[in-house]
Amino acid sequence: MRKVLYSGNEAIARGAYEAGVRVAVGYPGTPSSEILENIAKLYKEDIYAEWSANEKVAMDVAAGAAYSGVRTIVTTKQVGMNVLSDSLFYLVYTGIEAGVVVVTADDPGMFSSQNEQDNRWYARIGKIPMLEPCDSQESKDMVALGMELSEKFNTPVILRTGMRISHSKSIVNLGEREKNIKSAKEFPRDIKKYNCNCIYSREKRQVIAKRLKDLAQWAETAAINSITWGDRKLGIISSGIVSEYAREVFPNASILKLGMVYPLPEKKIRDFARQVDEVVVIEELDPFLEEQIKAMGISVRGKDIFLAYDELLPSTLREQAVAAKLLPAEELPKQPNFDIGELPSRNAVFCQGCPHRSTFYLLSKLKVPVTGDIGCYNLGCLPPFNAQHTMGSMGASIGQLHGVSAAGGPERAVCTIGDSTFFHAGLPALANMVHNNMRGVIIILDNETTAMTGHQDHPGMDKTLMGKPTAKIDIENLCLAMGVKKVKKVNAFHVKEVEASLKECLAWNDGPAVLIPTGECIFVARNPKQAYAVDANKCIACGNCTKAGCPAIIRIDEINPKTGKRKMGINSVICNGCSVCSQICPTGAIYQTGRKEAAE
Repeated sequence: MRKVLYSGNEAIARGAYEAGVRVAVGYPGTPSSEILENIAKLYKEDIYAEWSANEKVAMDVAAGAAYSGVRTIVTTKQVGMNVLSDSLFYLVYTGIEAGVVVVTADDPGMFSSQNEQDNRWYARIGKIPMLEPCDSQESKDMVALGMELSEKFNTPVILRTGMRISHSKSIVNLGEREKNIKSAKEFPRDIKKYNCNCIYSREKRQVIAKRLKDLAQWAETAAINSITWGDRKLGIISSGIVSEYAREVFPNASILKLGMVYPLPEKKIRDFARQVDEVVVIEELDPFLEEQIKAMGISVRGKDIFLAYDELLPSTLREQAVAAKLLPAEELPKQPNFDIGELPSRNAVFCQGCPHRSTFYLLSKLKVPVTGDIGCYNLGCLPPFNAQHTMGSMGASIGQLHGVSAAGGPERAVCTIGDSTFFHAGLPALANMVHNNMRGVIIILDNETTAMTGHQDHPGMDKTLMGKPTAKIDIENLCLAMGVKKVKKVNAFHVKEVEASLKECLAWNDGPAVLIPTGECIFVARNPKQAYAVDANKCIACGNCTKAGCPAIIRIDEINPKTGKRKMGINSVICNGCSVCSQICPTGAIYQTGRKEAAE
């Protein structure tokens, strides 16, 4: 048996391979993205993998594949569950011909998400069994277990991880790929089973109720719900990586670790609680386990001790346990006293060479209302631009612009949305604007990749996740085909061209207008450009170039004697030669110089 060091995401990819998965789909989003990328890189001979246009589309693809008889996995970050749940819930009613595992990677502490949500609730509201691994080994093994449960109980299974599990590494014992891989068979013509009209669904609802009882019975003896006996004065009930934290902070306590967090093994929990003096539930985020256990009539403590938000790391766990007198104060480690002095603060900014820079420079200059979306371009809400005024969820910007138009306010408004997000959730909203003849400018920032999550493909690109050439959907032609009468595609790096087209679109009155500033993300650009420099003799230290918000632009020591201000320079090591700063310099002091090392 070969041992490797895998992250949770790598382990889940391996688990899909070993479990005989044939189809893997999802939409990129931290912390889940590496699952499909590893499948496409390492197992593409055995598993078809794709980035779907959004999570609901991915779930529907999975349903079709599972109906056809092949094992399927779907991946998403936590907010993507909100998108795919509409399709996941009908799959609970229809059941499947082959196993389906839905991986949700939650984000306690919101390292890269617009909100903090506890997706264990999807198990309860959808009546879906949920597994929760505590390390990479369990992440791999629970894919196979999820497939077995899915087929045994005729239901999709949710595998919930979190940021720490997804990205931290631990030792994994590798196995072999299942020998009897399921192949696609004739599509079932079982209308009663696979048709969720109300007549058939009423009957299925009773089946689901019995299924949950059967799953709970299975959970009573499942090895993934294990007890480690220690001092019986304190019994801890926990799950996932938090159970490992609890083991570290309370090394002498008795611990019931739940590998299945829904439905719960009630008899096992009662037996455990009966054999300890006090029961404490330790879980990250909501009191999901605590409320279910209290509903069994068992006295436990939980959220009166541990906060219901943010990550519950061992240091936090220890502090809160000491405050509740579960641990003596001596358990708190003494904090080292480092004098690090004052550090300069830095804003998050667009990368040097980013094609979005010119657009947000102009939006800031024109001071128009901007409804925004999710992606790198949300940085446009920060200084020096302060030019993206909303951000809610994927594709929300176009609908919000629709609302601005419907409200009939006095200002001409625009929205910003990235190319990948446009395919994810922007298309229906644009169709709605066209149909209702709403006014406003939809700026589709096309950087030819899904940049913020790691440069994954989307339907506007000419290669699939598996590296195969494919048809590229042209956004300009797509908008025209949808009925938009005013569509302007411009070079994102030409400031005057973008400005003229933006003003032209703002003046448009016959329905929505679409502006598509197009330029490759610097991290996928195939034509590196020469760096720029500043002629200090021409620089008047006006600082206009800083309005581009480029981290390569710096102040130098040379002073303009008239104003006393420091003149500008460019860090040639990080300059990517986009030329935006030179275009907005009023004195022509910024010029292109020799090729930097990275471009040679």
